[in-house]
Amino acid sequence: MSSGQGGGQSGGQAGGQGGPGWQADGRRGAQYPGARRRPRYRALSPLREHLREAFWFAPLLTCVGAVLLAGLTDLLDREIFAEASAAQTADTLLSFSSAAKSVVSTVSSAMLTFIGVVFSISLVSLQMAASQFSPRVLRLYVRSRLIKATFATCLATFVYTLLVQLGYDDTSDPARAVSVPIVSTIVALAMVMLSLALFVLYVQATMRLLRVPHVIDRVTRESLQVLQDYRWLAPELGPTPGAVPEGPTLLHEGRGGVLRDVNIRWLIRVARRHDAVLYQVPRIGDFIAPGTPTVVVVGGSAPRPRRITTALNVGVDRTMHQDLSFGFRQLVDIAIRALSPAINDPTTAVQAVDRIHQLLAVLAPVHLGELRHRDKDGAVRLVQPVPGWEATVDLAFTEVRICGAGQPQVTRRLAAALDDLLRITPERRRAPLLLQRALLERAVAESVRDEDNRAFALTPDRQGIG
Repeated sequence: MSSGQGGGQSGGQAGGQGGPGWQADGRRGAQYPGARRRPRYRALSPLREHLREAFWFAPLLTCVGAVLLAGLTDLLDREIFAEASAAQTADTLLSFSSAAKSVVSTVSSAMLTFIGVVFSISLVSLQMAASQFSPRVLRLYVRSRLIKATFATCLATFVYTLLVQLGYDDTSDPARAVSVPIVSTIVALAMVMLSLALFVLYVQATMRLLRVPHVIDRVTRESLQVLQDYRWLAPELGPTPGAVPEGPTLLHEGRGGVLRDVNIRWLIRVARRHDAVLYQVPRIGDFIAPGTPTVVVVGGSAPRPRRITTALNVGVDRTMHQDLSFGFRQLVDIAIRALSPAINDPTTAVQAVDRIHQLLAVLAPVHLGELRHRDKDGAVRLVQPVPGWEATVDLAFTEVRICGAGQPQVTRRLAAALDDLLRITPERRRAPLLLQRALLERAVAESVRDEDNRAFALTPDRQGIG
């Protein structure tokens, strides 16, 4: 995205941020040839997010469509029967009417049972995912378009066949008959076939989402997408971000909740209008309550707090839209839940550590600094805090290390991950990794008293115990 669109490119080149394909300069509309994609500057729409997580919206639309479709097919059936009556072939159509009514009636009664099966599978899937993986991954099920499409199509088929039955003629006399449900029956059968096809795909997708490798892979891919957006923005090189400069502090005036997303374009526009620089205080994913500091205004005049609150998307849970840490949080939650005494599944924890290792390897050469978003003239208008390297390493390893200190499969995988990261991480970033390596050795020493077992537990192994 060019800075003329309220962009957030850095003023200088950010060498060492994953190659030139992810860099941009501060000139208006300028972009290095290797840049592949635009970052997600478009803010999340609270209404759109609510509809994506709601189960009522898609069925409502399909049921309305079913009502309209039933009226259209009934109109076509009446026209077809009128033409057949004029051509003296109405008796042939009436002989088809009885069979058609039987088929539609059978479909109508069966679809309601079918809907119950689909809904039951969804509830069982949600329960199993919450108990075995983490409540944070339930969004993969709730936001699944295939689940909603299957449920909505089955419900629309039931409504459609019910309305078709209401339009039946109760006479077999060609002189008194008005229509024969030819088109209606064909459409009903087509909707049944579509429902069955979606059901097969739905069962396959649900079975995949109940397998932890696929859930972990899905979370990892979404995390890499967020990281690519971050690398495209190319935060400016410089000293490690410190304290926020002095200035008027605006407080949150909206409802309490998790900061899910920030409307960057809106904040840049507000800062430009007041000739100021806005320093965002909470990070994406922080919980903010009324009275929580939101921005510090440096220079110019302070806008009204309500204008800042308008740009903050506050909800009940975090999203992957602009949150660099949420992917790590989900993977760590899966790992420590697998290591709990109730589940005791170190292999699942190792699979989560595999992906944590992957994300840290991608993040290791990327500069982590304040995101400085510029207006169309190249002036910095919004500064956003992002998690630093040390905080990210702590998030990735601390809880897994504590919970898995007594599991040699986990400790061996952690040792291998730390050793690999130490090989590829720049010298200035190795201190947090070395600290995690020392803490891992200390935790194993406290949990495993036997010297031979302790040496075995600290032997690096990328399969845990391969």
